[in-house]
Amino acid sequence: MTIYDLTRALPDPQTLRDRCRALAALELVISGNQDGGYFSYDPAWGPGEEAAFMENGSGDEYAIVFTEHGVFGLGFAHESPMSPWGDEDTALWPGLLDGIPEVFRPQLTEPAFCEEEGVLQATAVFWRETADTAWRAGKVDFPADEPYADGVDDLFEVLAAGTPEAYRAFAEDYYEADLPLDAIRHLWELRPLTQEIVDALNPGLPLEAVGPRVARCGYPQLR
Repeated sequence: MTIYDLTRALPDPQTLRDRCRALAALELVISGNQDGGYFSYDPAWGPGEEAAFMENGSGDEYAIVFTEHGVFGLGFAHESPMSPWGDEDTALWPGLLDGIPEVFRPQLTEPAFCEEEGVLQATAVFWRETADTAWRAGKVDFPADEPYADGVDDLFEVLAAGTPEAYRAFAEDYYEADLPLDAIRHLWELRPLTQEIVDALNPGLPLEAVGPRVARCGYPQLR
């Protein structure tokens, strides 16, 4: 999967937003962490902005920003030959930002997405304005011998698949635990979080402890 496969696979912005919130809630419940871990969501990222994040702890990450103008996303695979740190020029891969709308240009200099040199840390970039009917990306020529060099396949695999089953396959491997599909589906559909669901995913974790954390990540329903 490359950035072009991703832009075909992603759902509409509202469905994507819900999917991102579900991933963040599942992370908080299963891990028991007080803060976001692998997947996280900030409903107050900036004025009129919400943002979803993935960080795998090994240098790979993505960010998706939901704004009044639409949605901007980027991914960074640290071992990709398309990384801006692949040579002394520290320049973005050619074509990565071709055609990006002016309304998303402030994201390109957002400090959270750039290194100290002010270079956007990205091997994949995509966007969708509010009036668009499809996701878009720049005109990228991939390295001839590495057609999947942007790292999108690994970065966005769970998000693009968009199913509870795909998330469970990831989470059982990552957490080395057996996880009930029904409980995962419950959160995936943003249904009310209950103690029963928490117990199914993380026995012994009190709802009163995890509930406020889940609410802060934008999850809509607690019980």
